[in-house]
Amino acid sequence: MEGVSVRKIKKICVFCGANSGKDVEFVNDAFHLGEVLGKRKIDLVYGGGRLGLMGCVSTAVAQHERQVLGIIPSAFTVNNLVGEICGKEIKVATMHERLLTMMELSDAFIALLGGFGTLEDYFR
Repeated sequence: MEGVSVRKIKKICVFCGANSGKDVEFVNDAFHLGEVLGKRKIDLVYGGGRLGLMGCVSTAVAQHERQVLGIIPSAFTVNNLVGEICGKEIKVATMHERLLTMMELSDAFIALLGGFGTLEDYFR
């Protein structure tokens, strides 16, 4: 089609919980999403850490040798609250700055199951 521009998605931001949920299917789906992103050579931008669904997605993407970029508020790094990041990390001052940074660095967004924080991030 003439005049239509196509933009390739290189980085996807995934919003999801730092908890695995009560159903093993949540974990399987999160890991599968990470595998799909990795196989399609798409990098991950996410909230950081290796806990819960965030850990499943990030681990799967990293296993396919794609870039994993965790955006994490400095307060969460005290006492290693979120676990080690399996990629690069950007520390920010606030949750608001975290969301803005994630939005600036991403081409598209996906929301998986999570709690109120996931919903808040997604609807902003």
